[in-house]
Amino acid sequence: MSSNLHPMLNVAIKAARAAGALINRAALDVEAVRISQKQINDFVTEVDHASEQAIIETLLTAYPGHGILAEESGSQYGAKDSEFVWIIDPLDGTTNFIHGFPVYAVSIALSVRGKIEQAVVYDPSRNDLFTATKGRGAYLNERRIRVSKRTQLKDSLISTGFPFRPGDNFQNYMRMMADVMPRTAGLRRPGAAALDLAYIAAGYCDGFFESGLSSWDVAAGSLLVTEAGGLIGNFTGEADFLEQGECLAGNPRIYGQLVSILGKYSKFASAGEKAGLRQTDAVSTATASDTETSATATPHETPDAPF
Repeated sequence: MSSNLHPMLNVAIKAARAAGALINRAALDVEAVRISQKQINDFVTEVDHASEQAIIETLLTAYPGHGILAEESGSQYGAKDSEFVWIIDPLDGTTNFIHGFPVYAVSIALSVRGKIEQAVVYDPSRNDLFTATKGRGAYLNERRIRVSKRTQLKDSLISTGFPFRPGDNFQNYMRMMADVMPRTAGLRRPGAAALDLAYIAAGYCDGFFESGLSSWDVAAGSLLVTEAGGLIGNFTGEADFLEQGECLAGNPRIYGQLVSILGKYSKFASAGEKAGLRQTDAVSTATASDTETSATATPHETPDAPF
């Protein structure tokens, strides 16, 4: 830990590294890890629970009057009425972890009166430590990081997350992907939103969008992005996104271009935008139906062959 860092950030780093040590130990024999299912395609392991407990114990030992909001235990621990609330995802990318796919991270953020002021995203498999304190910049392993300088979507690498829970609007996502993918240099789905946002901050990716997220998925990453010079909000570009279930981030130029494409898919889109999207869907459905009818026409309805 560094004496130059904010004391609360130092404690968060200590907590993240303690959790990371547990995760790395379990990764040596991931097939022995006990797994349970919260709902279809949504898994939790004994490592998630152990990691979360290590984080909470470290934080509350240092700051017993602080509140806790954690993915697995909610607000069960910590003070209930504190202005200081630690937002914790003990293992973001659990599905990757249980398959041995090395893209997962520990995410810890401190909210002070509703604003994120400290952030740690720790990738234990690479020993990459992303940190930020509000107003002091974002860092990767003590090196200052900035968002990318790309200005055109066609040159940009965009990351996203696929819907995977029952009730997720898969068709809406397919329309978003169809709108974004042809305009970019590539679309990626690593599978851990905290790392996606950290990679935006580091300039590895130029933009990110995903729906169905919780505050613990994006709290720490959001501060990394803004402290690295990027922008983050919901699909319509509004900054108050933490509890809204949709997130869009990027360097300023790419962020603006993604808002113009994805805004109409937001649950906060205007009635006119939603009506326009429904009209487009109706035209697409009709076109697909006409194509299917043509393809299944009886022989006497088929035009003469050109020979």
